[in-house]
Parts: sequence; C-alpha cells; structure tokens
Amino acid sequence: MGYIESIVLGLVQGLTEFLPVSSSGHLALLQHFFGVRSDSVMIFTVMLHVGTLVSVFIMYRSDIWILIKELFLTIKDLFTGKGLRLQERPMRKLGVMIIVATIPTTVMGLGLNKFFEALNTNIPAIGIAWIVTGFLLFFADRTGDGNRNIEKMNFRNGVFIGVMQGIAICPGISRSGSTMVGGLLTGLEREFAVKFAFLISIPTILGAAVLEIPQALNATASGSMEIGPMLAGIVVAAVSGVLAIKAMIKVVVAQKLKYFSYYVWALGIFAIVYKEVRRSEERRVGKECRS
Repeated sequence: MGYIESIVLGLVQGLTEFLPVSSSGHLALLQHFFGVRSDSVMIFTVMLHVGTLVSVFIMYRSDIWILIKELFLTIKDLFTGKGLRLQERPMRKLGVMIIVATIPTTVMGLGLNKFFEALNTNIPAIGIAWIVTGFLLFFADRTGDGNRNIEKMNFRNGVFIGVMQGIAICPGISRSGSTMVGGLLTGLEREFAVKFAFLISIPTILGAAVLEIPQALNATASGSMEIGPMLAGIVVAAVSGVLAIKAMIKVVVAQKLKYFSYYVWALGIFAIVYKEVRRSEERRVGKECRS
C-alpha cells in the first residue's frame, strides 16, 4: 500500500470514527475498491484506530487529566475509609460511568467479535447496517432536549449507552452514532452526550487495539506495510479526527443528525445495489463460460 491509499484511508478513518457514519463500514468498502485484503493491512487498520484515539486525547485533554488524578484520589479515599463520594465529586462519577458503560461493550465484544468480523467482507450486510444507523440517527434527532448532566446520570444510563456502543461492533453501525443516540435517548444534555460518547471510546479503542495487535502482527505479511505510509495515515487520522469531533459537537447541539441519516441511507442502498449488480454480472459470465 502506497502513500495515497494510506492517506485516503487515514482521512476516512479519522472522519468516520467520530462522524456517525461507521468507520469500519467505510474502511471495508474502500479496501474492497482498492483491492486490498483486510488481513494484509490489519496492523495498519489497528494503528489508524490508535491515531483516532490521539484525537480524543487532544480534544478532551483537560478532562482526561482530571479523570487520571481522580483515579488516584479515589484509591486514596477507599484506603482511608472515605468511600467513593460520587455525589461530591462529579468528575469521579464520570470516571465510574465510563467504566460502567465499558463493561457491556466488552462483554458483547468478546462474545460476538468472531461473528461480526466475518461481516467485514459482506458488503450487503454492511449496507443494511448503514440503513439501520440512518434510522437511529433520524429518530434521535427528534428526541427532546435532555437535562441530565453527570450529576443526574445514573447507572442504568451508563449500561444502556454501553450496550448501544456494543452494537456498533457490527460493521456499518456507527460507534459514535449509536453511543450518542444512547445518550440522547437516556435524556443526557446534548453536548454532554457527545463528550461522554467520545470519552468512552478511549477504553474501547485502546482495549480493541491491545487485543488485535498480536493477531494483526501475525496476519500482516512481512514487508507488506512500510513505516512511511503507515505514519502518514496515522497522522492524517489524528488530525481529521480532531476536526470531526469539533464538527459533531456543533451538529448534535444543533439537532442536525438527520443529514447524516440521508448520507448513510444512500451509502447503504449503493452498497446493496452494487453487490447485487456484481453478483448478476458474475452469474452471467459464469453461464457464458459454461456454455
């Protein structure tokens, strides 16, 4: 894979990881058109996800720093018998909610990963998932403005958002879209729903990368992925990811998710029709060869 393909894939990964249009679906479709076998560039795909993780750290660095400090303060309070004190410390509660939301995502990921991995090359299935994503976004845009911030958020909200994030293991279902939809459906304030969706992506992306790197190193043929193109793709993914996060904050607050619905509906229909046309063509060629 050369620099052009790497930069294009990095740009798509950075934008689609945080825009509610499914990065996995877009990468699968692009790899199909580029004629790239997914197993041959698996390490590159994993590193692109790390690049998007950098975007979250850049955008929410102050929150992340406070969360890290709260972790150590929580350990201190537990050892000194003060307890969690969640109501007194909102950022500590935010950290706990991130953990709560990550648990169902992890369970679903470990249990269903093999099944959904097989769909990465199934273009019609990805197309159907895009259409489902479109309906989720369209419906979420019509929910009222929530008033729940971290102080009002409860454990049921966290679990529900985590389940919504787990559904996004399916290629074509947007992770950012489904988690933001989960937050809006549970009555979170719109801007906080966006922040929470991106913060819970940190353990999800990091955990997936740790689990996938050994498999990716084994699957990627030696020398098939040069360092230069890989680094270019990672940098582009990180920069475009920052732009996508900024855009999503404005889009969700302004209740403009429906425009992404139109996009993923069109993309889903294209994927289904395209694959059906290809199958028809292959059947026609097969008949001609047999005759």
